[in-house]
This record gives sequence, structure tokens and C-alpha cells, in this order.
Amino acid sequence: MGTTSPTAAASTLESALMPVDRVSVLTVCDNTIDIFLLDEGPAHRILGRGGVARQLETDVMREHHVIDAPVAQHGFSALVTVTSGATDHTVLFDFGITPDGCATNLARLGVDVDTIDAVACSHGHFDHTVGLDNLAEVLGRRRLPFVVHPDFWLQRRLVFGEKIIEMPTIDRNRMTEAGFDIVEQRGPTLLADRQVLITGEIARDVAYETGFPLQQASRHGEWLPDPDTWDDQALVVHVRDRGLVVLTGCGHAGLINTLRAVRRLTGVDPIHTVMGGFHLTGPLFEPRIEPTLADLAEIDPEVLIPTHCTGWKATHAIANRFPDAFIQNSVGTSIDIAAPT
Repeated sequence: MGTTSPTAAASTLESALMPVDRVSVLTVCDNTIDIFLLDEGPAHRILGRGGVARQLETDVMREHHVIDAPVAQHGFSALVTVTSGATDHTVLFDFGITPDGCATNLARLGVDVDTIDAVACSHGHFDHTVGLDNLAEVLGRRRLPFVVHPDFWLQRRLVFGEKIIEMPTIDRNRMTEAGFDIVEQRGPTLLADRQVLITGEIARDVAYETGFPLQQASRHGEWLPDPDTWDDQALVVHVRDRGLVVLTGCGHAGLINTLRAVRRLTGVDPIHTVMGGFHLTGPLFEPRIEPTLADLAEIDPEVLIPTHCTGWKATHAIANRFPDAFIQNSVGTSIDIAAPT
């Protein structure tokens, strides 16, 4: 491992985001799991990676033990490891929806949390943050950088006519007490010796990507419309001679807005892999599926991995439209992209 100090980046990162020899993205939390999936292209599955790391004791089985398989949940978390030469850096991006889900799945998948150099969160919604509960003491005591947008801490709610659902909000004081070095920036941040980019705020230029219309945020004691979710940001890695690998948490900024933004930020045109939640589920968002796919075809990623909040209809539309690029995701799947040799 190398330096963990974050670098505040200028608005243009051309030549600043350093290319890597390899990136591995391990899905720690996602909505689905299928332990029988086989290796496929850059995707290495639980069975192909040697199976589950731990056993559970049980008296109902003759053998008195069974695999301690990772668990799916509505939420997202990914462990991103970049390699250049003989040096690795690891960033944990998002943390899932349950207090113990991320920490438990990391253990079940055989991950040593001491290898994590920094943590970052795509946005403040609780299905991406609650897993910090059981991780806080382990990770925070090492004073790891914790990269977020200033709006990450906002109290939010969803308004369905007369029905209001208040969303749990992460406690900033708890994160400070746990020992994290909180890095708040509206602009981009570079981690892992300038090999991992957290985008910061993403410009909203695509007409049909109109955010999250039902959302409100509490600002100065008043509930105000908050459709843009300005804290939504992506993680980006540049694999040498392959292109960009882009991770979204929920993609509230819009998938196409995000991909266009990372091209502008990095000065790198080829986008090799797009993975994460694309937030195209439900009647409010499904009308965006077709225009999103049309614009995605122009961007032409080699690998497409929809996760979490993408939705059944959108996921199947992506699989049908891009059969050679689509990969089904699952908790425990590792996506490994390497520079050509």
C-alpha cells in the first residue's frame, strides 16, 4: 500500500488521473446474489474465486457446518483495488443498507479490512451509508480519508402526495468520533496516489435526466425540493490502454450526465466499463430507459454491469440491447480489468 492522502483536484484532471495496470472491483453489497454463476469475461464469481471464505457451525447438518455465504440486500458497496507495478491501493466505495451487512460480507469474502486505504461514498442515502456502523471502529481508528460531498449530511425525505417517508441520516459527529479524516469537496478528489478519482458534483446537461422529483431536503430548518441530489458522485479509474472504469452508486445525476462528466474531467474518451446503480426503476424513471440506452450506444462501453437500483426492466433492456457488453452482477463477483500486455 502507498499513500492514502487525498488530493484536491482542479476542474480538469487531464494527465492528473494516473493510469493503472489493473483494477479489481469486488461487489460487497448488492440487491442480488447467485452463487452458481460462472466466470464470464472479466467477471470472476464466488466459485471461480475459490468459494466462500468462512464456514458456519450448524446442528441441523450431518457435517455440522455450512458455507457462510454472503447476503444480498437493497444497497450497494464495492471494494476497488488498483494495481500499478507491484503496488496496490484499495478504496471502499459505499457501504450498504444494514449496520453489519458490509462488514460481514467483507469477512465472508475473505477481505482483510486492514488493506483498505480510503473510503468514499457516492451520496448520502441510507442504502449506501448504514454499513459504516460496524465498520467505523475498525476503519476509523486508522484515520482513513472519508470522501464525501458537503450535501452528504443533509436530512432528506420523499413526498408521495400526503404520504411522507423520512430517510435516516448519517451522523457526522459519529464519523468524526470514530476517527475518519472527513474530506468534503464539491469538486473532484484524487485518491490512491492519484489513481482513483471521486468526481464531485456532476453537471446536469441531459434534458431527460431530471433527478429524483419526489425528494426534499432540510435546509436552514425548512423542507425544500431537492431533486438534483448534488452529492451524487462516481468513482473512476483509468486502466492503461483500455479506458475508464466508472462506478456509480445510484446514478442520481443521470448515467449519461455522469459518463460525459468523467470524459471532460479526465480528458480520456474511451469508457471501457460502466458499473453500478443506474436508477431506472419504477414508473417515474422507466421512461428514461430508451433514451439512456440510445445515448449509451454512442458511448459504446465494452462492459456494462447494472446493479442495485437499475431495475428489472432496465437491466433486461440493457442485456437485450448490448448482449456482448452486459454482465449479470452478484454479491461476491469480482470484475478484473487489466491493461493489455
